[in-house]
Amino acid sequence: MPQLQRLAVNPDRICDKSINLTPEQQHYLYRVLRLNQGDKFIAMDGRGHWWLAVLEAQETGLFASITEEIAANTELAVEVTLMAALPKGNGFDEVVRQAAELGAASIAPVTSDRTLLKPSPQKVDRWRRIASEAAEQSERQFVPQILEPISFDLAVKDCTQKYRYICVARGDNRHLWDCLKGLEPPQPPKLRGEEELEPHFVGAVPPCPPTAGGELSIVIAIGPEGGWTNGEVKRAIEFGFEPVSLGSRILRAVTAPIVALSLIGAAFEKC
Repeated sequence: MPQLQRLAVNPDRICDKSINLTPEQQHYLYRVLRLNQGDKFIAMDGRGHWWLAVLEAQETGLFASITEEIAANTELAVEVTLMAALPKGNGFDEVVRQAAELGAASIAPVTSDRTLLKPSPQKVDRWRRIASEAAEQSERQFVPQILEPISFDLAVKDCTQKYRYICVARGDNRHLWDCLKGLEPPQPPKLRGEEELEPHFVGAVPPCPPTAGGELSIVIAIGPEGGWTNGEVKRAIEFGFEPVSLGSRILRAVTAPIVALSLIGAAFEKC
């Protein structure tokens, strides 16, 4: 199949093999991407489904018709929640974009003792748009969930993932890579006839949400400028977090998430 543009669509706008495109999506496909009637693109619902779609025209505007579902497997074999303290300025925009590209399933913005930013609902909406755009660009099956901002103390208290790590810049802590090497994601049972399928397309479309099916789940907490306070690290440990290192260098608040997610991707990426 030739390289096609991807568009994330709300599942509520899909009905009877037809996609009711929003005015913004019509503008994007026609004016920005320069697609014409009859041109194909890939529609994704952000919940694991891809479809081959054809751009169509009617009196009221453009819509798309679905021709077939596309099997794909582009997700990590581990569900990752990035718990990130909000950096100053617009730094969290890039954190969201890069985390989506690197395979994070959820992104939890938290306020910490050293957090300066007080996010508005408009900021959260913006982060969700960025996550959707990044998922399109990086050919994700799932659009990462952007959670509502909460305090760090509440976030660590409510955390349910079995494997919990908090990145600490200084101290004699295990490297995150050493922690990941011993983890093995559970292998789903093979379905009848899967042996004849190409490995990249084995199995059904992943369930929604991606937590279904007993997947290995990890939460990784990244601090703000200046890092976590000693009190925050202590409270995280009390709630089952293991302090880990990302190396001997001090990383910026917007760089550390890239390093952590890259290590997780290297450990669990499907070949």
